[in-house]
Amino acid sequence: QVQLVESGGGLVQPGGSLRLSCAASGSIFSRYAMGWYRQAPGKLRELVATITAGGSTNYADSAKGRFTNSRDNTKKTVYLQMNSLKPEDTAVYYCNAKLGNIGSWGQGTQVTVSS
Repeated sequence: QVQLVESGGGLVQPGGSLRLSCAASGSIFSRYAMGWYRQAPGKLRELVATITAGGSTNYADSAKGRFTNSRDNTKKTVYLQMNSLKPEDTAVYYCNAKLGNIGSWGQGTQVTVSS
């Protein structure tokens, strides 16, 4: 089972940018579909973006045009570039890895968008 560690969260002003990283362990990272989810206080965890093993991406409507999901299989890392951040993007962001019935979650990284 892959282990995931997120990083890159922090405090940013509205309109700013952050790049989240999710580093994975394991020898078959390239076969995993990867996803970014977020959970705001008092709300359910929601999907933000996904990227397949082949590199195809999908985004929640709230992320389209502002967020870019990418992966570097040589570094076993997936990235979420977030631009034009809004206060409503404030949440804990989690990385997820899925391969068939096998899934793993990272511990999460806090993103706070505030002036």
